[in-house]
Formats: sequence, C-alpha cells, structure tokens
Amino acid sequence: MIFVIDKDLHVISKKIIREFVFDHPESKVVLSRWFKKMKKSNPEKVIDIINMFKGTDYIGNDRFVFNICGNKYRLVALINFCKKKVFIRFIGTHDEYSEINSKII
Repeated sequence: MIFVIDKDLHVISKKIIREFVFDHPESKVVLSRWFKKMKKSNPEKVIDIINMFKGTDYIGNDRFVFNICGNKYRLVALINFCKKKVFIRFIGTHDEYSEINSKII
C-alpha cells in the first residue's frame, strides 16, 4: 500500500505503523507525529533527515534508525531521495532491534 505524501514524498506503508500501535498503544502519538512530519517534509539528503529528527542515526545503505518513545522502540526506514519514497522496514522494541541486521532489512 502506498500513501501519497505532500511534495511527492511517499511513505510505504502506514499499515506497519497501525499494526505496531495496536500492540503498543503508548507509541501511537509519537508514531503519528513521525508520520505527519515525514509526509510534510521534502528531504533531499541525509543531513535533512538528521536535522528533522534529532537522535536519528544514518546507518548506511539508505537506512535510518529513528528512536521512538525515548528509545523504547526503533523504526528503521529506507529512504530513496531520488524517488521521494520512504520504506518502513522495521518497527520494534529495542531488544527486537538488536536481533535484526538493520543495514539489510
């Protein structure tokens, strides 16, 4: 499912956020803010994302790790600046994040 975002930026997929919030309702406000801020943005390079979301790490291979709820949760997104697409690759607890290879997920 593709969600069309302002300024031709697409976030794929909001369904992942909805499913995560169902199991972790305390993350709803923060993830909603993340989604709204992302969809209103028009980032052109890595530093734009870092400046927009403090505490975000660029881990290479077009992937970013966003700290959610004071680092209780992590969101990994692949951002293709040329195509103006954001692919949510993972949302999980800090422990679950430790079990994945975020550079290839």
